[in-house]
Amino acid sequence: MKFKNKIKQLSIVLLTASMAVGCASQQKQEPAPKADSGPSASSIAIANAKAAMKKAKAVDYLWRDTGKFVKQAEKAAKKGDEAKAIKLANKARSQAELALKQYYYEQGIDRAVPAIEDSSSAYSVVKGDSLWGIAGKDNTYGNPYQWPLIYKANSAKIKDADLIFPGQEFDINTGASDAEVSAAVNHAKTRGAWSIGAVEESDKAYLAK
Repeated sequence: MKFKNKIKQLSIVLLTASMAVGCASQQKQEPAPKADSGPSASSIAIANAKAAMKKAKAVDYLWRDTGKFVKQAEKAAKKGDEAKAIKLANKARSQAELALKQYYYEQGIDRAVPAIEDSSSAYSVVKGDSLWGIAGKDNTYGNPYQWPLIYKANSAKIKDADLIFPGQEFDINTGASDAEVSAAVNHAKTRGAWSIGAVEESDKAYLAK
C-alpha cells in the first residue's frame, strides 16, 4: 500500500512538472508586442509639404513643379531613402510657402507708401545665381516672380535672361511702380519654359514695352 502511494505521489509530481515546462515554453513562443514607433520623419515632412501646397493651391498660386517634388519624395520614402525623401518634401514645402508669401505680398501692397528717393541698389552675381533666385532674396524683392524687373533694368548687361555670370553687377530697381511690378509678374508667369542660349521672343516683347 505504501509503495502504491509513493508511485501515485511521484506521478503527480511529474505531471505538475511537465505542465509547468509546457506553460513556460508556450510563454517563450508568444511574440512580444511591437512598440509603436509613430510616423517616420519623411512621412511628417511629406504631410507638412502637402499642407503647405493645399494653402497655396487654395489661392491659385501653387508653382507647377511643387507637386512633382512631393511625388518624388513619396517614391524615395517607399524605397527607404529617408534623407532624400525629407529633402524633396522640404523643398516642396519651401516652394509652397514662398508662393503663398508672394500671394500675400501682392494682395497687401500699400499704395499709400511714397517712393523713396534712392530707388536703386546693387547686386553682385555669385555662382549658382539666376534672375529668379536673385529676385526671391529678401534683400532684393523677396518675390522670384519679379525677376523681369532685374532683367529690364540691366538689359544692356544681360543678353539672355536664362544666362547670367558670376561677377556681374546688377542694378536693383526698388522704386518700381505698381504697374511695372504687375507687368513683370505677369511676364514671369506667362513667359514659358526657360531656355539657355536663346533669347525668347516674349522677353524681347517685354523689354520693348
